[in-house]
Amino acid sequence: MRVCGIDCGTETTGYGIVEWDDRTADSSHAPRLVSLGFGGICPPKKAALPQRLAFVHGELTALLAHFQPDIVSIEEVFYSVNAKSALKLGHVRGVALLAAASAGIPIAEYAPLTIKSTVTGYGLAAKEQVQFMVARLLALAEPPQPADAADALAIAICHIHHAQTLSLQEAQFS
Repeated sequence: MRVCGIDCGTETTGYGIVEWDDRTADSSHAPRLVSLGFGGICPPKKAALPQRLAFVHGELTALLAHFQPDIVSIEEVFYSVNAKSALKLGHVRGVALLAAASAGIPIAEYAPLTIKSTVTGYGLAAKEQVQFMVARLLALAEPPQPADAADALAIAICHIHHAQTLSLQEAQFS
């Protein structure tokens, strides 16, 4: 299973591609999570909002075409005290949903507490804890940068873990 996690942001939209590698070529190869790529999409700061959104859409469309994930996983709407920030974030989130839907890729959404709890074991974990655990789970030499990329990888990992749990439950009750 290949998952593209997207952490929507107005300054930086993080992305992370994670694959569950369960090939059993020999007895020494255990199933594991593998990072295929991650980073941040940073639209030009001085561009108007429509151009910034078009930039994010173009970059996400190219990433989805390149990595061909089985599913896109996105954080659910985050409720903010600042309505203007929440609205701008909603625009970026809509662009990410559109890019995935236009590519015909299914979408899964997870609450921030679910993502943090899946990756760290604690739903209110700090960003640094998420970065540390993502690096550990993916066997990366250092925490992913930018932090938005680590969050996107966490979103992808969250989906893989939830999909595996559902698969095991279905097999148990079949």
